[in-house]
Amino acid sequence: MAVFVALGAFLMTLFGGWVAQRVTDRRHLVLGLAGGLMLGVVGLELLPEALEAAGDEVFGVPQALLLFVGGFLVAHLVERLLAVRRAAHGASEGRVPQVGLTAAGAMVGHSLMDGIAIGAAFQVGEGMGTTVALAVVTHDFADGFNTYTLTSLYGNARRKALAMLFADAVAPVAGAASTVLFTLPGEFLGSYLGFFGGALLYLAAAEILPEAHHEHPARSTLLCTVAGVAFIWLMVGLVS
Repeated sequence: MAVFVALGAFLMTLFGGWVAQRVTDRRHLVLGLAGGLMLGVVGLELLPEALEAAGDEVFGVPQALLLFVGGFLVAHLVERLLAVRRAAHGASEGRVPQVGLTAAGAMVGHSLMDGIAIGAAFQVGEGMGTTVALAVVTHDFADGFNTYTLTSLYGNARRKALAMLFADAVAPVAGAASTVLFTLPGEFLGSYLGFFGGALLYLAAAEILPEAHHEHPARSTLLCTVAGVAFIWLMVGLVS
């Protein structure tokens, strides 16, 4: 049952990537929307889920929040190291393709965990599994949209962006299937979500949104960002 439900996430992820491809002539709007979707996913879905699953405190701070900050710093460090490496090799100015692939790889990892969450929830009960599956399927549009956008934004070829999109679509199905063999501890899942949320927030705030407003600081770009956040809020509200 969990694998069958995860096929909905597969289709929704591909649909999100297809939408990202079709609006390339309005790149600033795409990036503005992507930034809003990422911000919404982090603040309205990942962090609350992480705090609930991994709420133990470490020296007065919830573990999930420590990992959230750690994810942000790791993403920043990785980008800086790759930028230094590019400069040392005399590469031309522009985005570092490896950053886009790394970010898309993190999205694939997140989608794999989504599938595991679906399978684990169905182990608890059909009602719980259905609720988790609805949450995953509704936000997988954003995952597919962001995976394609992140990969192509950093100068990777279209075939690589499509390959990462397909991997992101398959990941939840593989994750759901894997739960036949084991059960993931809730604390580990919460810790992962906190860390991933920090990395995703860095990409949205430090990369995607500044790029969206660099050449087109238009009101429409800002409205797309707000619309992205509102969309995630709507989806969270509908499945809660």
